[in-house]
Amino acid sequence: MPKEPFFLNRIKSVGYAFKGLFLLLWTEASIKIQFFIALFVTGAGFYFDISATEWAIQLLAIGLVMGIEGLNTAIEKLADYIQPEHDKKIGFIKDISAGAVMIVSILATIVGLIIYVPKLI
Repeated sequence: MPKEPFFLNRIKSVGYAFKGLFLLLWTEASIKIQFFIALFVTGAGFYFDISATEWAIQLLAIGLVMGIEGLNTAIEKLADYIQPEHDKKIGFIKDISAGAVMIVSILATIVGLIIYVPKLI
């Protein structure tokens, strides 16, 4: 079978990534909540006219939370596929994955507080 041209392969990869993004947004409640929080803080950024540095940090925080949530979802789906029955080892893996989301969510919240509390007081 002949190898696909590099450019065509990249286009297909981007297509798969968009498909994954839409599947995540349309099927996962937690990412929907995080997406609306991201929209809210983006609106707050425009309202409070935050600096370029604050935008960069805020966008990185949003990207980290949503990216890690996507990985968490993938790990959970894979674990459920491998072992559909309750299993302590699978539960441990899923808990660790959820813990990673918790870490970046807490830090993103702190970033938001650092940016917006001074603007509110």
